[in-house]
Amino acid sequence: SRPILDMSYSRHFLDFQGSSIPSSMKKLVVTKLSQNFREAVTLQQDSPVPLPGDGDLLVRNRFVGINASDINYSAGRYDASVKPPFDIGFEGVGEVVALGLSASADYTVGQAVAYVKAGSFAEYTVVPARQAVPLPSVKPEFLTLMVSGATAYLSLKELGDLSEGKKVLVTAAAGGTGQFAVQLAKKAKCHVIGTCSSDEKGGFLKSIGCDRTINYKTENVESVLRKDYPEGVDVVYESVGGKMFDSALNALAIKGRLIVIGFIAGYQNPTGLQPIKADLLPVKLLKKSASIRGFFLNHYLSDYKVALQHLLKMYERGDLVCEVDFGDMSPEGKFTGLESVFRAVDYMYMGKNIGKIVVELPHSVSSKL
Repeated sequence: SRPILDMSYSRHFLDFQGSSIPSSMKKLVVTKLSQNFREAVTLQQDSPVPLPGDGDLLVRNRFVGINASDINYSAGRYDASVKPPFDIGFEGVGEVVALGLSASADYTVGQAVAYVKAGSFAEYTVVPARQAVPLPSVKPEFLTLMVSGATAYLSLKELGDLSEGKKVLVTAAAGGTGQFAVQLAKKAKCHVIGTCSSDEKGGFLKSIGCDRTINYKTENVESVLRKDYPEGVDVVYESVGGKMFDSALNALAIKGRLIVIGFIAGYQNPTGLQPIKADLLPVKLLKKSASIRGFFLNHYLSDYKVALQHLLKMYERGDLVCEVDFGDMSPEGKFTGLESVFRAVDYMYMGKNIGKIVVELPHSVSSKL
């Protein structure tokens, strides 16, 4: 029989090895709506550590993920009714350090978990037990699957209609979610083309199976696609927007499908958008019987857990590369501590990352976790 730490009625903090949980913590809070992340977000030093309710876990975060949409969230673009101040950060991996009585039916203190929930940019986050994902250990690679991997898997499964021999174009292919779109399309025996911004990224893409890489800094994407793929591409996994969207649209084959999972090129603009040549859109789609589909992970949550379990098994079997970028090559070095989230967001928008950007949250030496 294992001891149950009942946090639903008690305000007494203990972790499973007897080291105390502090009463205050650091966290990031949106204090002003702005697409400029540094203007919008404030690091609060002395926020109270939240108490888990009956069905909740208190998770000590060890790794948190950076997403392009962090900027959309801090700009207030997802829910106009939410006013500052509000917590930010979408995903985390850590250990359960306290839990409510009902939650203790399925979880125990010390257990490694991952989650997707607003408020991960904090030292501690309360997570409903039903939203947590139990893990074999606390590893940053698991974090790459929570939003980025699941987005690639579900969008291609539900909207991609992938089959052997299809030509698939992945934009921002060396990024957090692009890396999974490349690998999953290859596993479906497709021919995969990936756009990227450096030869180093191109090398990474080839290492995970990309058949043709296009460095858009040195090659014209539209010209390459027209020359090398005169019949067009069957599926596009598009996350860039602006000119890249236009090029991808023009490259669609007959009955081609373009899946929009983001448009990062415009997120830092006041409107969140970059212009596209939309006036010709009806004609282009009609002439090719082509289609454009949007994908937003929140609309597929009923399929999320099954997808994630599938991805976790793939990773544990060695069938999936989960590339993590801690910012070791950034000017100020590795992203460590909540203070470095600001740098990590900048790094993403400079297009420097290979794989998923992850920030490590170190813990004091007094902690035995």
